Amino acid sequence: MTFKKAALRRILTYILPLLISVRAYAQDPQFSQFYASPVYINPAFAGSSKVGRLVLNTRNQWPSVSGSFTTVNASYDEHFEAINGGIGIQAHYDEQGTGTLRTVGANLAYSYQIPVSRKFTMRLALQAGFLQKSVDFTKLLWRSQLGVNGFTKPEDAEPLIDKEGQVNITNFAAGLLGYTKNFYFGIATHNIFQPNQAFINKVVEAPIYRKYTGHVGFVVPIIESRVKGRSSYLYPNVIYMQQGFNGNTVSQLNVGMYISKGTIVGGLYVRQTNVNTDAIIAIVGLRTEKVKIGFSYDGTVSTARAGAANSYEVSLAFELRKKVRRRNPRPMTCPEF
Repeated sequence: MTFKKAALRRILTYILPLLISVRAYAQDPQFSQFYASPVYINPAFAGSSKVGRLVLNTRNQWPSVSGSFTTVNASYDEHFEAINGGIGIQAHYDEQGTGTLRTVGANLAYSYQIPVSRKFTMRLALQAGFLQKSVDFTKLLWRSQLGVNGFTKPEDAEPLIDKEGQVNITNFAAGLLGYTKNFYFGIATHNIFQPNQAFINKVVEAPIYRKYTGHVGFVVPIIESRVKGRSSYLYPNVIYMQQGFNGNTVSQLNVGMYISKGTIVGGLYVRQTNVNTDAIIAIVGLRTEKVKIGFSYDGTVSTARAGAANSYEVSLAFELRKKVRRRNPRPMTCPEF
């Protein structure tokens, strides 16, 4: 074993059990293709497209790091005139450390549509969900397993306080969305009641801190044409996120834009945290009437680049067309990737 590997194991020995077993402070997983996972970023997006929308997303965070982060999200949302709003069903899976820490969850959202005027529409949403977090203690490295020559297996396994390593959580979120033909904005609050996610000692408070998201954008026509494939649009937008972490506040500002030409979509973002400039995000996609495919690459530009150079993300969306009444407010126009 090399010195670097031995040192890394020693760090994990002292820090990882503290992070996972005692007080599990962690931010919610996120996607770089913000509008390719609309219900995930804001429950008020449920039903905003006025068609049935099935979305699949997968993200591999820092694949160059052993035991990287893998997140999968799936959702379906649709607008229903009978309830004057949209229903969104969303499920997600997150894995950290090659299965060491897993999170499985499902959410149900309802967004109520308010036609403020002929040009401006609002949606108010509530979301309820269930989370199950689990940790595999057998994949953790303990101090007794380390010797001067690196890893050594102890003769007797150490007893665990909680063999199950599992916690079930009920969670809630709310969102607001407003839009016209060429402008949109929204705010969302996740983990409203900051549920406890402690594994070992349920008396210990290890909350999933409240996350606040704000987003705003414009639709700028470059070339408008009745012929499919000739229209071109620019979508400048900003997404701001804020969430607690270990008693502190972590914020993130994503500034960028998409550009579309017919069926081709491309985008570029800069992700700025309250500590440093974290990454440059490049996005390309194909958008047809019924199918949308997107791929994004996060290039790390902070000092973490040496060990976590990049991340990848793929999105796939299907739209199930249906007839809608003309009197309904227009569907939201925003970039799909």
